[in-house]
Amino acid sequence: MNNLQPDSLIRTPQGSPVISSVEIARDAATVWAVVGDFGGFAAFITALERIEMTGEGVGSLRKKFFKDGNLVVEQLNSRDEQARRMTWTTIYNTLGVGQLWAAMNVEALDANRSRATWSIIAEPATGGEEALPGFYSFVQGFADDAMSNVRTLLA
Repeated sequence: MNNLQPDSLIRTPQGSPVISSVEIARDAATVWAVVGDFGGFAAFITALERIEMTGEGVGSLRKKFFKDGNLVVEQLNSRDEQARRMTWTTIYNTLGVGQLWAAMNVEALDANRSRATWSIIAEPATGGEEALPGFYSFVQGFADDAMSNVRTLLA
């Protein structure tokens, strides 16, 4: 008898979300065109050298090549154009992240002002509880820098 059972290394991470949010003096559609472009994050993540996409829409894969040699591979899990939100999961990386789930959404505050929010739930690959403060600080700083760049880009 075959003892193989379905399994996966991908699971939803646990913990409190890291949230980075910026208000931008632009309409929501304009902001979504930037932060909602799954293959276009190099426009506001300056550490990226390039992004390569495989496929389109939900299920597509994004390979993020960093200038320092690191690599992250992510899968788009969901996307809603009308609600201006999407979610994705990291499936491979060299950054020391064990599991990562993220969401990006844009909400209209009025006709010419919107809020973009990046939410991340992640776990470090190693180090357990002792690694959490430094890990969360790294993730928060990364997200805050990127979202600040979005605000600057659209100013």
